[in-house]
Amino acid sequence: MPAAALGWTERRQEEFAKYSSRGLLPGRVVAEHRTHYQVATSDGEVAAEVTGALRNLAMQRSDLPGVGDFVALRSNSVDGPASIEGVLTRTSALIRKASGEKRPQLLASNVDVAFIVMGLDGDFNLARLQRFLELVQGSGATPVIVANKSDVSRDIPEVTQQISSVAPGVPLHFISARGGAAIADLEPYFHPDRTIVLVGSSGVGKSTLINRWLGHTVQLTQTVRSHGDRGRHTTTHRQLFIRPDGGSIIDTPGVRGLEAWISADPVEAGFDDIDTLATQCRFRNCRHENEPGCAVRAAVKRGELDAAHLAGFVKSRAGRH
Repeated sequence: MPAAALGWTERRQEEFAKYSSRGLLPGRVVAEHRTHYQVATSDGEVAAEVTGALRNLAMQRSDLPGVGDFVALRSNSVDGPASIEGVLTRTSALIRKASGEKRPQLLASNVDVAFIVMGLDGDFNLARLQRFLELVQGSGATPVIVANKSDVSRDIPEVTQQISSVAPGVPLHFISARGGAAIADLEPYFHPDRTIVLVGSSGVGKSTLINRWLGHTVQLTQTVRSHGDRGRHTTTHRQLFIRPDGGSIIDTPGVRGLEAWISADPVEAGFDDIDTLATQCRFRNCRHENEPGCAVRAAVKRGELDAAHLAGFVKSRAGRH
């Protein structure tokens, strides 16, 4: 599979240099299962597991690889899964609050555009749309609203006005996934090295759209319930697909209860510059104290980062741990 089809870019190639020197290979997580991951590489898909060292470095579950992540793999010399030894810096991440738990849950990473799919039937709910919009806008991806089932009897101009009132300036498209109406209007969002994720409630038509774009059935679909015209839950896990005409698509299970994750530690927001520099450190768990190859201390030495600012970061982190 060509690297470009997986979203591999020159920038990611530069970041991967520190892994290639260790004999590791690049890949992208296309599916996450209970005990292992499915990772796409230029030679095909392989099963992989996270190493214990990488797992120990994770502060929380969302720090571990997820669908859409670019990873550094070590192939197994015997018949067994490959080992994931590193995760490249995410350019975007859709993270929500895990249902019924006080922890973040990664839905998808390295996404360029997020199609927020909603049905113009019993699923139509402006409050829910706002929650999805908040999730996407906080992820680093570009939101696009896709109003499906435009063939139902509903006042389109009125719906347009209602959606625009809660999502001003966000692109809006009315389509019919089953009938095919206006689906071509979404084609300009696709690009060979671009990743698009579909989010929305159960039964809004995400799986039908995925099947259309891939040219064959990869996701099961079900008819809507008669009560409230709401669709049934079909997709059970997140998965990334490579589109024959270019670009990647990530499908996600439908959710009704959605709450964007907000870090419980507001102090972290003041050290984004240090977090960015830290991606260039030799060691992923660098504490920016005495470790060799520390890019953060190097920036202080060059006069590009204030020493007091770094001291404040180290002190705040010590207080958290």
